[in-house]
Amino acid sequence: MRTDYDVILVGAGLANGLIALRLRQSQPQLRLLMLERDSAPAGNHTWSFHRDDLSDEQFQWIAPYISHQWPGYQVRFPALHRTFTGGYCAIASEAFAHHVADALGEDLWTDCSVQAITPESVTLTDNRTLHAAAVIDGRGLQATPHLQLGYQAFVGQEWQLTAPHGLTQPILMDATVNQQQGYRFVYTLPLTPERLLIEDTHYINTPSLAHRAARENIQAYAQQQGWQLNLLLREEHGSLPITLSGDHRLFWQQQRGQPCSGLRAGLFHATTGYSLPSAVALADRIAHMQPLSAAALAQQTAQFAAAQWRAQRFFRQLNRMLFLAGKPEQRWQVMQRFYRLDAGLISRFYAGQLRLSDKARILCGKPPVPVGEALRALFMTSSPRKT
Repeated sequence: MRTDYDVILVGAGLANGLIALRLRQSQPQLRLLMLERDSAPAGNHTWSFHRDDLSDEQFQWIAPYISHQWPGYQVRFPALHRTFTGGYCAIASEAFAHHVADALGEDLWTDCSVQAITPESVTLTDNRTLHAAAVIDGRGLQATPHLQLGYQAFVGQEWQLTAPHGLTQPILMDATVNQQQGYRFVYTLPLTPERLLIEDTHYINTPSLAHRAARENIQAYAQQQGWQLNLLLREEHGSLPITLSGDHRLFWQQQRGQPCSGLRAGLFHATTGYSLPSAVALADRIAHMQPLSAAALAQQTAQFAAAQWRAQRFFRQLNRMLFLAGKPEQRWQVMQRFYRLDAGLISRFYAGQLRLSDKARILCGKPPVPVGEALRALFMTSSPRKT
């Protein structure tokens, strides 16, 4: 059995999967190995993104992995129903897993548990040690005292209906529903004329969500929309981190020189939790590195993550206003006000590319939460107290 490689990818999620696929395209001679503790790569997820989140070159290489595309989307609030144009895309983890497995073949090891990793080695639970010029840790966000987080927690169910649902584009947020705890909305993707992914989603202060109540919410929402649920095809659940504040330098020092990817590297949109655009950008950066070494990769990933952190300072301020100003059940008013803004601004917001004028436009006017609380949240520099 081979024990030496050019790159070992620990964890077969989205970020490491994209790195593996991109390296297979750009440097096919590399000896790659991917290790996954579960029985298949990619888990049970639906990763979505806006077309404008990616450059044309990025979209071109990721296009074969896209499962669904739509020409626009809707949002719904108590005093606002709005439709936006612009591509919206989704990647289903089951299909993505097949792409990764086809690209790696025998160099994908599943049901493989890891005991310890270093920048240049991996020790498995059976005490075998594998070596590489570089090891990339993509095992998800680790517990840290250096980031103060809120969460976008959700339960999603994919249903086959008894009759067509009539949707032609996703409903990214339907916040006309009972708010319950925190900011709640229902997210719906029309996958086929008679198949829907319906997610009950909450912006809350803790990562835990009552799954039974969320399932009941989905049933009630479908009934309200007139959709007749027939067969439950699958269920997914998750909790995306939403950054309020933190010390990125100390967060990165936790890695101790270990190259990281995805949530492990803190690479996600601070407000939406979307991680695909950052994962694509990191995969591109790594694919063009020669030679690949642990030291070079650690430096590159650290620099990339630090640049992302600096670029998202404004988003963290907005998150604090969303989570810390006003009553949790009134958070929807912040989002309703935001979605009244210019469509181009909203597109740049999702892409993480706000202009100075965009930031001024978002903040101008009376906030839809108490002014004093909004100002305290915006300019808070120490760790916020969660309530």
